[in-house]
Amino acid sequence: MVTEDDVRRLALALPETTEKSMYGTPAFYVRGKWFARIREEGDVLVLPVPAEEEKAGLIAAEPAKFFTTPHYEGHAIVLARFGAVDAEEMGELLSEAWRLRAPKRLAAEFDARA
Repeated sequence: MVTEDDVRRLALALPETTEKSMYGTPAFYVRGKWFARIREEGDVLVLPVPAEEEKAGLIAAEPAKFFTTPHYEGHAIVLARFGAVDAEEMGELLSEAWRLRAPKRLAAEFDARA
């Protein structure tokens, strides 16, 4: 099971990532653009995805891991349960969300080093 500390460690390991508060909860930013936020419950992560179709696919394929709320309907944003995701998968989710929000050049530099 992933913890808030795991999420923080994984997110802050990504280039030029900072942590700030968003709606009173920890959120992670790359060059001023958010890419992940821990919800008020403390065991759910909010993440952008490339498209609403991908969000729907994640939720349909693995509803124990991924879900949404009415607040996020119509947005390419998915919620992931800490208890259903291991650290490796959480790292992948955070990296993908980071790539969506990072400047293209920074993302290309990151991918070239990986």
